[in-house]
Amino acid sequence: MRFSDEPVDPAVLYPILEGHVSPSRLERLLRMGTFAVTTELAPPDSACPEDVYERARIFDGYVDAINATDGSGAHCHMSSVGVCALLTRVGYSPIMQISCRDRNRIAIQGDVLGAAAMGVSNMLCLSGDGVQNGDHPGAKPVFDLDCMSALVIIRGMRDYSQFESKRKLTTAPKVFLGAAANPFMPDHEFRVQRLAKKIAAGAQYIQTQYCFDVPMLEEYMKRVRDYGLDKKVFILVGVGPLASARAAEYIRSNVPGVHIPDAVIKRLAGSDNQKEEGKKICTEIIQQVAEIEGVSGVHVMAFRMEESVAEIIDKTGVLQGRVPWYPGRDKKYGDSLPVVKVN
Repeated sequence: MRFSDEPVDPAVLYPILEGHVSPSRLERLLRMGTFAVTTELAPPDSACPEDVYERARIFDGYVDAINATDGSGAHCHMSSVGVCALLTRVGYSPIMQISCRDRNRIAIQGDVLGAAAMGVSNMLCLSGDGVQNGDHPGAKPVFDLDCMSALVIIRGMRDYSQFESKRKLTTAPKVFLGAAANPFMPDHEFRVQRLAKKIAAGAQYIQTQYCFDVPMLEEYMKRVRDYGLDKKVFILVGVGPLASARAAEYIRSNVPGVHIPDAVIKRLAGSDNQKEEGKKICTEIIQQVAEIEGVSGVHVMAFRMEESVAEIIDKTGVLQGRVPWYPGRDKKYGDSLPVVKVN
């Protein structure tokens, strides 16, 4: 099953931004107009719940939702649905990534129901990385669906209480649906049309690929606004710190879809403390991104630098005194802290 290749007229897109569809705190924040911050948790190679909680704690009080990756890079880890179930158990707001690479439509629909039953209310549909670059190159890829057809099916489960087969559900999953986008690849017209198709399929929020080129993002967002898509979807721009010029060169050469300008690498290479410079660059980019019309938040991807997320977000000032939820926050502060009450 694949979504239509025909161009989408943005004027006739489903009014995604009208009305809540889930109990998600992230959805509520975005609909309130709050600048949101999300991040990613790398699932452990472990069956121990505490390994998940330990990784989540470093984000406490600084992020509004945490993505649990689903076999990112085609490497095997604890499942996204498992991580999300554990995080939900203690009150975090997780985002369950759904990769179409590994499961067919039967398994995906079953995972959606199971996750929703355990309280998971944010989902992000991805096609998935190819197995040839992962740690199980002999695995058989499925790709029964792509990200857009998965969105269509899950939206049908939510809005029409039925499986893709049209068989009725007893209780529909109340979920906030998202997808990914890459504003940093050639042909912005094509990229904006692809965004429109994801919105038409059911995407309510978007998390983008890493942004290291703000002028390129501004050009993309101008086209997004020209089509009125900023009124139909919440866009969270992907950002992240670079550990060194060498790491940046490696990412640029080996991670598909990541654009890192020469000027960024040159700046890192000329610094006496490249890791600190990488965090400073990330901080500056977030501050610039937050000023772009149509941007609803940032998605911080700090692979192997997760401990830096709190510091970076604090220095940007984008939370403006707001303290996102974390275990024990309400018990400790009650209503005395300047927070947005979204629990």
